[in-house]
Amino acid sequence: MKREFTVASSSAVLTMGLFLSAAVMTPSRNFAQTGAQSNAADVVSAQGALTDTVDSNKTKPGDPVRVTLSNKVRLTNGTELPAGTAIIGEVSTDDMQLNGTTKLALRFTKAETKGGEVVPIKATIVGVFPPESEDISGRPITPGDEVTGSLPQHPDSVDELGALPGVDLHSNVSSSNSGVLVTATKHDVKLKRGSEIALTIAQTATAHGE
Repeated sequence: MKREFTVASSSAVLTMGLFLSAAVMTPSRNFAQTGAQSNAADVVSAQGALTDTVDSNKTKPGDPVRVTLSNKVRLTNGTELPAGTAIIGEVSTDDMQLNGTTKLALRFTKAETKGGEVVPIKATIVGVFPPESEDISGRPITPGDEVTGSLPQHPDSVDELGALPGVDLHSNVSSSNSGVLVTATKHDVKLKRGSEIALTIAQTATAHGE
């Protein structure tokens, strides 16, 4: 099933396709991108799955959040993060002063390999998707593996309306957070275990915010 992505920048509007194993067509996703590619030399794309459900009604700032990489990622300095590496973060607070009734801010600052190596990173969320257990052909897949196609690769900012039903995603590389999920309703913002998280990652000298 094909999802359409619109990436807007000062120079062009690009339409990109994303194939997911959804049972029904979902609404279009609109991305606003500014200063595109200015950080392309420093960041790489990654994708993975959330290891536990994160619910804005049940969490508080400082609560841990983990995403497991589904594929090997090589950082621009040569450091390799194998598949299965944990991207470690926490629930944070909105530092972009976004309008919304309910918010869930996340901040990912470290990568920890299965061998115990810890790498300080700055991660930016560029996409969030519900958990799936099958690909578009109906074949079983590991959580984190069904995101295929094209996403904004190295945007300075993402404003995705309807990232999840009734929930918008906002992120900015200049923010101390990796991204903020916002809803205008009184309902909580919930990311279920196995939810797909698409990221851009840059290595830093120390964990961002420390």
